[in-house]
Amino acid sequence: MSDKPVIGFIGVGLMGHGMAKNLLQAGYPLVVKGNRNRAPVDDLVGMGATEATSPKEMAQQCDIIHICLSNSPQVEGVIRGPDGILAGAREGLIVIDASTADPNSTLALAEELAGKGATMVDAPLGRTPKEAEEGTLDVMVGCDPATFDKIRPVIDCWGGNVNHMGPTGNGHKMKLLMNFVSMGYASLYAEATVLGAKAGIAPAQFRDVIGSSRLANGFFDTFMRYTVDRDRDAHKFAVANAAKDLRYVNAMAMEAGMVNVMSSAALQYFAHVEAIGKGQDYVPMISDHVARLCGVDMEEEAKKGR
Repeated sequence: MSDKPVIGFIGVGLMGHGMAKNLLQAGYPLVVKGNRNRAPVDDLVGMGATEATSPKEMAQQCDIIHICLSNSPQVEGVIRGPDGILAGAREGLIVIDASTADPNSTLALAEELAGKGATMVDAPLGRTPKEAEEGTLDVMVGCDPATFDKIRPVIDCWGGNVNHMGPTGNGHKMKLLMNFVSMGYASLYAEATVLGAKAGIAPAQFRDVIGSSRLANGFFDTFMRYTVDRDRDAHKFAVANAAKDLRYVNAMAMEAGMVNVMSSAALQYFAHVEAIGKGQDYVPMISDHVARLCGVDMEEEAKKGR
């Protein structure tokens, strides 16, 4: 019989599968709740996880529950639904929301869980499914210090760069700032690459110069690995999720009462791609859409100078 806490995991998709796998490999008893895609659930069950029929059932069995979903309405559904976590919550339960969510929603859910003696932790993620599988994700944690000390060994199973940001809600606020920067980069890189192509600078040349300068960074590398090398899996993060995050950023800025010219501008390319029905394209593919708007075939431009 394990002396480790029983861990639940809701949302074992691109990011969640690797995180859950690492918890299993660290010896934690794991209970999973799947969605339409059975493959990751079946894979984890094959490694020793058990499957819950509902979030309520999971809350009744588990000491700590992870949620890794796409947006706040989905998180609210698994917590507040008729068979949700609140329906089965008990004293001492800890819910770790690794989604990128609206901080106001997070704070409301935290209050509701506290009414059942449970604790809400926001621990959104940075990096990609590759790092999720490797257990080296960036993590921004919002909770009280005592809870952070209690969950740190669990988070260390799937997180590499773990930062305690302060009280509940601050993790999601920091994650929105991170995604504002990264999606701002995506918009900037796409527009600059297309402008270069229109002006006679091949995308490969643009990458060589920027990539070898002090302006280089990991996000630039993965963005250009698609834009120039056409590696579709270079950064598996959907445009729809990026657009959602930028909307949350704009709402946070409005609530803070500040001018937000850059975050408003960054949203526009992503909103366009959603509007034409391509929201499931990955973020680096923004470069193709910006190119089409400007009469450029990025597939052909990418061949130049490679």
